[in-house]
Amino acid sequence: MAIRSYDFAYGRGRKQFSLDDSLVLKEIRTEDFAPMTDIKGGVLEAIRHPIGCPPLDEIVKPGQTVAFICNDLTRVANSYDFMPVFLDEMNRLGVPDENMKIVFSLGTHRNMTHDEMVEAVGAEVASRVKMINSDCHVDQDFLYFGQTSRGTPVLINKNICDVDHVILTGTIVYHYFSGYGGGRKAVLPGCAAMETVRKNHSFMLDPHAGLGKTVGNPVYEDQMEGVARFAKGRSLFLFNAVLNAKHQFLKMFAGDYVKAHQVACEFVDKVYGEVINQKADLVIASCGGWPKDINVYQMQKTMDNASLAVRDGGVVVLLADCEEGSGSQVLEETCRRLGSPDAIEAELEHNFVIGANKAYAVTRNMKHAKFILVTSLDRKMAKEMLFTGAVDTVEEALEMAKTYVGDHPKIILMPEGSLTVPRLQEA
Repeated sequence: MAIRSYDFAYGRGRKQFSLDDSLVLKEIRTEDFAPMTDIKGGVLEAIRHPIGCPPLDEIVKPGQTVAFICNDLTRVANSYDFMPVFLDEMNRLGVPDENMKIVFSLGTHRNMTHDEMVEAVGAEVASRVKMINSDCHVDQDFLYFGQTSRGTPVLINKNICDVDHVILTGTIVYHYFSGYGGGRKAVLPGCAAMETVRKNHSFMLDPHAGLGKTVGNPVYEDQMEGVARFAKGRSLFLFNAVLNAKHQFLKMFAGDYVKAHQVACEFVDKVYGEVINQKADLVIASCGGWPKDINVYQMQKTMDNASLAVRDGGVVVLLADCEEGSGSQVLEETCRRLGSPDAIEAELEHNFVIGANKAYAVTRNMKHAKFILVTSLDRKMAKEMLFTGAVDTVEEALEMAKTYVGDHPKIILMPEGSLTVPRLQEA
């Protein structure tokens, strides 16, 4: 019996554990693409040779105004690497710092503090341009662009409506119900009002909504229709990057917010998709550390990915620190009050509420497999959120897992669980 040691990211640190190597079916990692070394050169190359539209130096005129949409702190974007390049390029094109601003695409997440904004874009950029939170709860901050064909009211933050150019930035990974991140998501849900997000996200209950799906996905299609309404007569330019698990840039994509995003998603499939020959009895997954495991709200994405690798009735041991707890009082309250995945789904079908939708996303996986957390999450909270167990170490979790999968389970390891998407090889 060969014992092998493993070292997985956990919160702001690491967790170590050992396994009998003969039990491990596969260790799923992102495809090993060489990271970019010249970040500034990569940004300039992307924006000067964009996909599906003219380059910025043909679009932007001296004295015009620009709003950059940047990710909030729950999504790794490395905005501090590319934003200085953008600002300098805008200066070169005749746009002074006072004509630019950054709007953080919070969606329904909490407002960022000033220090968090500075951390996101870097001290130099923060000192040069105005920074604004898109707070979905401040009704007067949103302008109305009609309804989508599915009835979603298109309410978009006024701070991206009053400029000559809107530049959508961020990174792209799979998204568990809208297909992929990036692209249109900077605007909707990123800079949309609560009712817009609530109605759009209600389509996640549709069986056609799912990870890596765009065609026929009602969430994605509704977002695209809503953003198209906002974009009519406006100048939108996309800059999206794909990162590896170490948060290094692999490739950058810029240009038309639809066409450039489609090309980028094809690359995402190559980097993050992973074929497996069989599902495991036991999956051991790490979210990839902070901020991907900052709370249960963010951790849920790893639950979805790990679910694809585990058999019915199997166990997922999930390394997720959750230093900020659940991330949503509505998520907590919904789980506590309703107490089962079926009850949560039934209530959402009747009355879709943001936060409660995350309770559905978290607990629906529990109908398929047991989830044991290695976490600092409050133990009572973990129980109320229907997790099978919550412990301090991987060893404790593995001992608990034996109750369900025995002493010799077939194991799949997912050290980059928030990124990698297992796909079962079709027979």
